[in-house]
Amino acid sequence: MYQTSYNKNWYAMTDAVVVKTLCASLKQMRLNQNLSQEELAERCGLSRITISRMETGQAINLLTMVQLMRALGKLDLFNYLNEEPEISPMKVMEERAKYRKKASPSK
Repeated sequence: MYQTSYNKNWYAMTDAVVVKTLCASLKQMRLNQNLSQEELAERCGLSRITISRMETGQAINLLTMVQLMRALGKLDLFNYLNEEPEISPMKVMEERAKYRKKASPSK
């Protein structure tokens, strides 16, 4: 199975379709690594039935998702979810104004 595009229109999908798409991707990751459901279950400390349910599109909790991604060596995909706080340009200017601009002579 070849994926033609990594850019999916996630907003056009229903929540159920998003879950099924993500579960299908996890299954494909497992297959790409030539792992059986049993082997993946052992790696992540879950049951084979949990893996099977996930692959058929049944929703899983976030902890299970993290365990699966860790076992598949794909935790780096979570980098896309790590959003840093934005600092406004005005706040940066205010902070810079607080710094000393010159050294005072020694006494």
